[in-house]
Amino acid sequence: MPGPDDDRRATFLDDLDLLPDTTSDERSEGWGDSDEDSTTRLIADRPPHWG
Repeated sequence: MPGPDDDRRATFLDDLDLLPDTTSDERSEGWGDSDEDSTTRLIADRPPHWG
């Protein structure tokens, strides 16, 4: 026997952005860093025991 939930149709709006993927405190400006890529700096700052 079908119930009332079987007749409901749910439509989802995929383009609706309720919450951001990352918050401002997760991004570099939240930590006081610049937006530039820090890969070069991190490679140069490797500890000596990493080889």
